[in-house]
Amino acid sequence: MTSLIEGDKAPSFSAKDQNGKKISLADYKGKKLVIFFYPQDMTPTCTVQACNLRDNFALLMKHGLEVIGISPDSTESHKKFETRHQLPFPLLADTDRKIIDKYGVWGEKQLYGRKYMGLHRTTFIVDEKGKIMKIILKPKSKQHAEEIIAALAAG
Repeated sequence: MTSLIEGDKAPSFSAKDQNGKKISLADYKGKKLVIFFYPQDMTPTCTVQACNLRDNFALLMKHGLEVIGISPDSTESHKKFETRHQLPFPLLADTDRKIIDKYGVWGEKQLYGRKYMGLHRTTFIVDEKGKIMKIILKPKSKQHAEEIIAALAAG
């Protein structure tokens, strides 16, 4: 799992979103940012998580939060995911796992007793100065926005 801790400087990154636009952490300087790492577009749990953030996007923005999703999927896959579910935030394609590795969210997983390597669903809340305020390990997909707001309220 991630070796990053709250208070660490968020690792810088730059990648293309679903529209081919290059987005970097520096673009969000002076803003609070939610970076949610998820395993794969169109899968049931990832869809529930992304749609929860979509449905609560106005609430998150009201709390001064911007949102970015990152997965190892391609920009084309992200575009289909965004279009199918009307997602209002950028989805960054990290096909070479450079960002995923910087944030330490790739590792061994287990499903039905089978071990394999994959992305650990993890969310980072980054403050206006680029420091990690909160790390949510294993977010609850159906209540993810509520988890983020509660984490902010808890300080």
